Amino acid sequence: MKTKTALVTGASSGIGRDIAMILSKKGYRIIMVARRENRLLELAEKLPGESRIIAADLSRAEECFELYEKVRGEHIHVLINCAGFGILGEFEQIPLGKELEMLDVNIRAVHILTKLFLADFTAQDSGYILNVASTAGLMPGGPLMASYYASKAYVTNLTIAINQELHSAESRVYVGALCPGPVDTEFNDVANSDFAVSAMSSKKCASIAVRQMFRRKMLIVPGFSNQFFVFAARFLPRRAVIATAEKIQSMKREEQNS
Repeated sequence: MKTKTALVTGASSGIGRDIAMILSKKGYRIIMVARRENRLLELAEKLPGESRIIAADLSRAEECFELYEKVRGEHIHVLINCAGFGILGEFEQIPLGKELEMLDVNIRAVHILTKLFLADFTAQDSGYILNVASTAGLMPGGPLMASYYASKAYVTNLTIAINQELHSAESRVYVGALCPGPVDTEFNDVANSDFAVSAMSSKKCASIAVRQMFRRKMLIVPGFSNQFFVFAARFLPRRAVIATAEKIQSMKREEQNS
């Protein structure tokens, strides 16, 4: 019997790292992808099972295609699209180049890899794809993180549409979205912010994500408080929800500047 392989992007830290560890303990061979090769090497030494590392910059479309070509013959059974980052600040003041890089990672890379691997999974009628989005992707908008919220809405909406298509086709392939709230990861450092609300540990988030993925849950929102907020937001006026998001981001910036 061939060993099943899991491909995890954004595996050098946070949720991606912890999902890689969990799947390795479950007997999966892990292919870890991130830009920082040294961090991948450190993690590879800690994994209990077989692993391979690939250093790649997924903000570059050609490297997404190259990644697929490198691993397409390695019996990938699980794809975790976890690479992504955010930027805090007013939309007009964020450097366009940095913003476009974020959109390339958060949207284009997820789209490309989902598209390519889904074709393979559909052909074999098996496989799991988990796209890491955010509760931000379930909100109507996020002032001071406008592009990040929009990017995660794209990932969430794309994923649930694909999930329904597979359901209608009676496919055994799973595609789902992980929508965590604040998680204690290096995301904070990249976004230049501190969480103004309590954050879940990345290990706990990863554990919930893997468990719910194998239960084939379409939308995974870890934590009761996050689930309640997402549910309540459906019934509140759009302006009120957006204003609340703005207040949270403002608190992050105040903490950053204090």
